[in-house]
Parts: sequence; structure tokens; C-alpha cells
Amino acid sequence: MASSSGNSISNSLGSEHVQVQQLMDQRKRKRKESNRESARRSRMRKQKHLDDLVAQITELKHDNNQIQTSIGFTTQHYMNIEAENSVLMAQMMELSQRLESLNQILDHINNPTTCNGVNETEAIEFGHGRTFTSPFKQQPIMASSDIFQY
Repeated sequence: MASSSGNSISNSLGSEHVQVQQLMDQRKRKRKESNRESARRSRMRKQKHLDDLVAQITELKHDNNQIQTSIGFTTQHYMNIEAENSVLMAQMMELSQRLESLNQILDHINNPTTCNGVNETEAIEFGHGRTFTSPFKQQPIMASSDIFQY
């Protein structure tokens, strides 16, 4: 009987050992499955992040192209305005010079000088014996910035 009771204790210890081993194997399988699931979720998060970055790159490239197009149009418009401004400045200079010349002519008419004892306003000759005498004092020509507007 001693052998049978020793056998049952050893069977009992052996069966506990098997149960402990099975419990450990079960926990190990659960941990592995949990780790696999966690790794899968991590890969999915990484893929989503990568997809978001690719979409952001596409959107930024599109925005960049629109900005570059806008800069091109704005630069062209600026160059056209600069050219137009240069033309207007040249026209203004020419008109200012013409105005100054006309004012000098009027000043000369309004403030006559004498030449050989004859007042120039009384004896402006146009040739072939024709002369001009102005009965009026001439007024200077005034210009304002309004005349340069179209």
C-alpha cells in the first residue's frame, strides 16, 4: 500500500505540475495574442499617420502651386503698373515743360521789353508787313493734377 499511496502523491504532484504548466502555457498564449493585437493596432496607427502625412503633402503642394500662380499674376500686374507709371511720369514731365514754356511766353507778352525803342507787344511782326498787337493782358496758364487723369 505504501507504494500505492506514494504513487498517488506523485500522481497528484505530477498532475499539479501539468496543471501549472498548462496555466502558464495558457497565460503565455494570451500574452502573445495580446502582443500581436497591440502590434497590429500600432501598425494601423502608423499607417493612418503615414496616410495623413501623404494627404497633407498633396494638399500643401496644391496650395503651393496656387500661391506660385498668384505670385506670377501679381508680379506681371506689378510690372504692367510700373510700365504704365513710367509712361505717365514721362508724359507729366513733357506736359510740365510745355506748361512752363507757355507761361514764359505769356510772361513775355505781359511784361514787354523794348527793342530799338519799340515795345515788342506793339510790334510783333509775322512777316510780309503783318503785325500783331494784343489788347489784353494775358493770364498765366495754371495746371492741376486733375488734367493728368484720364
